[in-house]
Order: sequence, then C-alpha cells, then structure tokens
Amino acid sequence: MRETETTLTRARVAAASLLFSNGFLLGAWIVHIPVVMDRTGVSAATLGTLLLLMGVCAWLGMQAAGFFVDRTGSARAATVGLVLMCVFLPLPALATDAWTLGAALAVLGATNGLVDVAQNAQAVTVERAYGRPIMSSFHAWFSAGGLAASGLGGAMLALGWPVTLDFIVFAVVGLALVVAARPHLLDHDVRDREEQLERPPWTAQVALLGALAFALMLAEGVAYDWSTVHLRDELGTTEALAAVAFGAFSLAMFVSRLVADRIVALTGPGTFVRWASILGAVGLAIAIVAPTPAVAIAGWAVVGIGLAGCVPQFFSAAGNVDPRHGAAIIARVTGMGYVALLSGPSVIGLLTNWVSLTTAFLVPLALALVASALAPTALRKH
Repeated sequence: MRETETTLTRARVAAASLLFSNGFLLGAWIVHIPVVMDRTGVSAATLGTLLLLMGVCAWLGMQAAGFFVDRTGSARAATVGLVLMCVFLPLPALATDAWTLGAALAVLGATNGLVDVAQNAQAVTVERAYGRPIMSSFHAWFSAGGLAASGLGGAMLALGWPVTLDFIVFAVVGLALVVAARPHLLDHDVRDREEQLERPPWTAQVALLGALAFALMLAEGVAYDWSTVHLRDELGTTEALAAVAFGAFSLAMFVSRLVADRIVALTGPGTFVRWASILGAVGLAIAIVAPTPAVAIAGWAVVGIGLAGCVPQFFSAAGNVDPRHGAAIIARVTGMGYVALLSGPSVIGLLTNWVSLTTAFLVPLALALVASALAPTALRKH
C-alpha cells in the first residue's frame, strides 16, 4: 500500500507520539521510585523483587500482545494498551505496603508489555513504508518522554505536590496524547485469518537478537530504576537532584537517537552496535567510580549516549525477519529485552544484600561488553 507524503509524515509523528507517551508514563513511575519506597517502607532488596514481578507480568503481556497485534493491527492494540496504562498509572501512589505496591506494578507491567509490542510493530510498519532506517528516531521520542517526565516529576517533587496528584496529571497528559495520535496511525498491518493461525518458528537469529536485547536493555533498566537511587543513597543528594541523573540519561538517549539512524546508514547496524555498546560500558564505569554527584550524572549521560541507538536495531531486525508475523517475532525479542529492562534491575536490588549498589553495576557493564562482541553476528542480514 502506498501512502502520500503527508499521510506518511502524520503517521510518523503519530507513531513517535506513542513512544513518547510510553516513556512519559514509565518516567512518572521512575522519578517517584524513592518517594514510593519511603511511603510503602520497602527496601532496595524488596524493590528488586517487585521489579522482577513487574518484568514477569510485562513478559506475559508481550506474549499475549504478539497475537493481539497480528489480529487487530498495531494501531488499535497500542491505543488500547496506552489507555489502560493511563488508567492504572496512579496505583503505585495508592500503595501502602509491599503487597499493594507489587499488585500495582504487576498491572502496570502487563499493560506496558502490550504497549511495547504494539508501538514497535507500528514503528516497523511506518519504517517499511518510508523505505529507510528511522527506528532510532522513534525511540528518541521514548527518551524524550522520559526526559519530560523527569522535568515535570522533579518540579512536582520540589513543590511538594501530593504524590497521587502527580500521577493523575501524568495520566491525563498521556490520554490526551493517545487521543491526538490515534487517527493518524497506519491500520493496514492486520493479517488475514490463515496467517493468524500460523506460528513463526524460533530461529538462531531471533534467539540471538532476543539475548542481546536482554543484555543491553538490562543496562538501560539499571539507568531507569537505579540512577535516582544511586545519587540519593550512594552520594547523598536530595530526591529532586537525584531526578537529574535520570533526566541526563534521558536527554542523552533522546539526542543520540535523533542522529543514530544516519550513522547506522553509513556503518551498518552491526558495527554501530559494537562500538556504541562499548561506550555504554564506559559510562557505567564512570558512574561506578564517581566521587561526586556531578561526575555520576555525567556517567549516566554517557550510558545514554552509548546505548541509545542499539536496541532499536534489534527491534527493526526482528520486525523484518518474517513480515507476515512481524508482531509475534517482535514480541519474542522485546519480551526477552523488556524482561531485562523492567525486572533485570531486580538482580541489582538483590545483589545489594551482599555488595554495594555501585559494585552491582558491574553486571550490566559486563553484559554491554558481551553485546558488543556478538552484535555484528546477530545483525548480519541473512
């Protein structure tokens, strides 16, 4: 199906809006993690366990999403998922203990799983219509959503607004964005009934794409879930200043993803991910040894610069392994990746029972180096 230039431009903006909304809503939770920890009385180790639960529910949501998206289309599935995410977003603010917080994160994880598969399937559909690499630019807007959440959430925390009101404001903004984007999304990625009944096979390439997505998204997840805690608990900053670390990471991700597509076009995805992963590992090393909050914030920014354009290459490759079952294969790769993003950081929390938080950061650093070594093989065209 051929779209006019105007239709494609609107579809690109709408798809970018989906990822912005998702990053914005997740960011609402991330910047409020220290406050929610205090309100519910959970420790870092307990939070790690709850993040594991959130990741498991996200994985379940993604596996269901693969079938849902291929049957209904990514546009409808993404809309439904984001609306549900907005509705459930205030639940962590209402939690009073570890049990109620766990229930809230389980629901958010499941809905986020649906959103992730649907929005990436929509992005692949638009990228295919464009005929050139634009996946990283879509994910730039996910980072922009996190940056916007960092600014808005940090301001609300500094002003002392009620936490429940903070989450409600985020949810209302998210709903408005979804309503505005829906009419311009591309609806023609729905499969016919015979294709819906088929199951795409697991291949070595799909498994390797998923494994490397896991490795690098665990590193991203550490930045999302632990950068604010790192500055507050390890370096003694205020909660408002701690939010700056997440903001610096998100800003770096956003800017880097805006230019990553051009670099990928010149170097190829495998070479790009090899060197970008090494840069991400360097950023983690800086954060580990940082003696001051300023150096730590710079380290988290370098992590963002390095990792920004890596994972979008895995998603784009997954969506094109077999276009007939693009959403199902994306679900497999994102399922492995987002288990790491949302629950992999639980490993960090559990490790704090035996080692310091900064020592635990050696785990994502090592995984980034492994991804650097294997990425050229995973992203080689077959």
